[in-house]
Amino acid sequence: MSNFDESQWIDSVRGILKNGLGIDTDLRPNIFTVPKTLMSTDPDSYTPQQLAIGPYHYWRPGLYEMERYKLAAAIRAETYLLGNHKFEYVVDQLEKHVLRIRACYQKALTISNEALAWMMAIDASFLLEFLMVYAMKEGKVTTTYPSKSMSHLSGTKAALNTILRDLVMLENQIPLFVLRKMLEVEYSSLEAADEMLQAMLMGFCEELSPFKMMKDTPVINVSECQHLLDYLYNTIVPNAQETKVEITVVVEDQSGEAKESVTIEIDAAAAGDPTYVKKLFSLIWKYLSKVNFVKRLPWGKLSKALPGISLIVQMIQQMNPGKNGKEKSDDDSDMNKPPLMEEITIPSVAELANSLVHFRATTGDISTVRFDAKKRTLHLPIISFDVNTEVILRNLVAYEASYASGPLVFTRYTELMNGIIDSEEDVKLLREKGIILNRLKSDAEVANLWNGMSKSIRLTKVPHIDKAIEGVNKYYNRQWNVKFRKNMRAYVFGSWKCLTFLAAITLLFLTMVQSFCSVYNCRKFKFVSGSSSAG
Repeated sequence: MSNFDESQWIDSVRGILKNGLGIDTDLRPNIFTVPKTLMSTDPDSYTPQQLAIGPYHYWRPGLYEMERYKLAAAIRAETYLLGNHKFEYVVDQLEKHVLRIRACYQKALTISNEALAWMMAIDASFLLEFLMVYAMKEGKVTTTYPSKSMSHLSGTKAALNTILRDLVMLENQIPLFVLRKMLEVEYSSLEAADEMLQAMLMGFCEELSPFKMMKDTPVINVSECQHLLDYLYNTIVPNAQETKVEITVVVEDQSGEAKESVTIEIDAAAAGDPTYVKKLFSLIWKYLSKVNFVKRLPWGKLSKALPGISLIVQMIQQMNPGKNGKEKSDDDSDMNKPPLMEEITIPSVAELANSLVHFRATTGDISTVRFDAKKRTLHLPIISFDVNTEVILRNLVAYEASYASGPLVFTRYTELMNGIIDSEEDVKLLREKGIILNRLKSDAEVANLWNGMSKSIRLTKVPHIDKAIEGVNKYYNRQWNVKFRKNMRAYVFGSWKCLTFLAAITLLFLTMVQSFCSVYNCRKFKFVSGSSSAG
């Protein structure tokens, strides 16, 4: 604090208030630095090793060597992508959007607007050339773009994997709209540019995603995605906003004409939750109770005449406590509270298999997680493991923790897998069921990967995953062998202090008897029974 210059700080604040922050403050940042709690667990998984994309790691000495490859890609882009336009034309176009670019980054960028525009244009040229290979696989490229221009970088599998890992790191992203603007120069319209970019990203995610993508997967709108990692995240984590169920309640007057129409939206993924069902009926009754016909019904007489009506009245009274709103507020607060640590506890795969629980692989994203209590079957999506998987999973968790405002769906999935996998035996069982596709050296590596991802930012509730966890625990705890072990731990092993005290008392008593018998001859004492004395 001794070097703090107050006058310089005041001048800086005055300049900001006069000229603005230099960013679009209405936009929410989406390219973040990794939270320290996650970075400390495995820094190499979040720090690019060979390629810097974007401003966070651009001038690191070990990564700046790749600049010549990116400049070569920019030269080829001017020839094959930009047509009659010079590269400076793209830079000028991007400089018009520099405030929007700055707003995408969480950290304040100290470089000039012109330097930032050049950086974005060069990095976008490299990315588009790299991603073009995946569009070629999809058969979407008809241009004479050189397909082997990246062979000098991805000549070996190890080099290619290093680049792939760097491209999905949270701190190594550029806004996706920069790529769209650059493609728009080549194509006749933004729609055509989006179609090409869609093919690139789909091919890239099919190559890199640990989860098997379905053919009927809904197309993700690239205009709604923030960057490459965000697009990958959306292919794995279903959009909760799209899974809404609408229920319309029409209130009619005495003439039968519609007086009021109310549409209620509920989350389809949580529709099976009793709390949501209770809220749904409460909302419906709230609007039905406004109808005069319903108000005037003699509910007391009807409940006496028809036994079934009394049950309905009791249900309505329980779900609508009336003036006493304490119960309702408690329910609402319980839904918003994070789960307790005990709720994350779940038996391992081996323990569940010993309790006759089956495991079945599903094709699709993590929304397919569920537990069928009748068939004793836990459904889990297929996930493959290779040298890139850990970096992908960790950066998806970091991005979700930084950007998601609602439930941390993917983080909750990793907590579930971390809970059921304790050892390589658990991995082996899931591999034999086709849930885990292991391309690593051993099952122990997969087990260590999951067990190393135990650190999370905050606990969260995800209805369909929590329902599966609850169902598994409920079934497992009902088994007689589990109850026996718990009772032994609670009443036998758990009461070791009491048992130790009794053993000490018994030992003390025996010691006293031994001491007594050593002084007095115990054989002198005759213990005669009552029957013999009577004789």
